[in-house]
Formats: sequence, structure tokens, C-alpha cells
Amino acid sequence: MWNYSEKVMDHFRNPRNVGKIENPDGTATVGSLACGDALQFQFRLGEDGRIAEAKFQTFGCASAIASSSALTEMVIGKTLEEAKRITNKDIADYLGGLPPQKMHCSVMGREAMEAAIKNYETGENADRNLEDNTLCTCYGVSENEIRRVITENQLTTVEEVTNFTKAGGGCGKCRPKIEAILKELGR
Repeated sequence: MWNYSEKVMDHFRNPRNVGKIENPDGTATVGSLACGDALQFQFRLGEDGRIAEAKFQTFGCASAIASSSALTEMVIGKTLEEAKRITNKDIADYLGGLPPQKMHCSVMGREAMEAAIKNYETGENADRNLEDNTLCTCYGVSENEIRRVITENQLTTVEEVTNFTKAGGGCGKCRPKIEAILKELGR
């Protein structure tokens, strides 16, 4: 059993802002039902240019539900530039922490928000279409995503990268590549 904070359990049992927004300004879906986690994130801007409404739908565990719920609360009232500065660590901290093996849920939330903002800014479908080479084919994790998560969270081991992204948690063929990236980044 995972050791969850009271705030995680509250957001899991009583998730905020679940559902869909009619005519959202930005929308994106990340993850994959095949790997067990999928998240759709949507937002609508108010007349003042701030996020007036944010909603999510997820297929995932308690951490995925709680992280998505927390993220919607964190972004409401923020400008897009302010929302872009929210990190997965901010989401986990807001919840009073997440178990190391569940940090990927906060990463997924941040990815969904970034993709929804990209959808708004470009008009393009921002569902997670990897912009670079997929490093982990089991979970569809890109090399750029792995580099970003390692740097932002000061990760030093393949196991930590797996906890934060799921990369390396399937067949394991990408683990040597993850190790090489860690060495390249001086970790």
C-alpha cells in the first residue's frame, strides 16, 4: 500500500473539476490506456486572459486523480505564462508529496497542461505527439521529456527516471539509453 498524504487522499476521494468544458480554449490528452494512465486536460480563459476554468478526465490511480485535481486548482486564476511555470514538483508539493514510484502522475499532469496551452497557442492538436525520438517505446516517452524531467528534478538513477516517467519500466530495452543520458548530464 502506498503512503499517501491526507491531501492526496482528499483529492482522490473528492476530486475537483472533473469533466469536460464545452468549447474549451485549450485541450490535450496525454498518456495511454495501454500503459494504464491517460489524462485529458482542458481550460477556458476569462475575459481578463486568466484561466477561468480547468477540468480533467483521467484513467489512472489515486495519484493520477489527485495530481490532476490539484493541478486544476493550481492553474485557475493564473495567466498562461504563470501556469507554464508550474512544475511536476510543484504539483507533488501542493499535495504534500507523492510516493517516489508515483511521481510520473505529476509529470503527466504537467505534460497535459503544457500540451493544452500549446493547443491554444497554435490551434494544433496538442495531444501527446512526440516531437522527438521516442526513447521508451513501451510507454511512449521521448528523449526530450526524459532530459527535462532529469534536469528539473535532479534525478541521478535509472530507477528515479522510471518513477518519474515510467520509461524503463516495461521491457527494459531503453534503460541503457537512460543511463547514457544521466552520464551525459553529469548525474
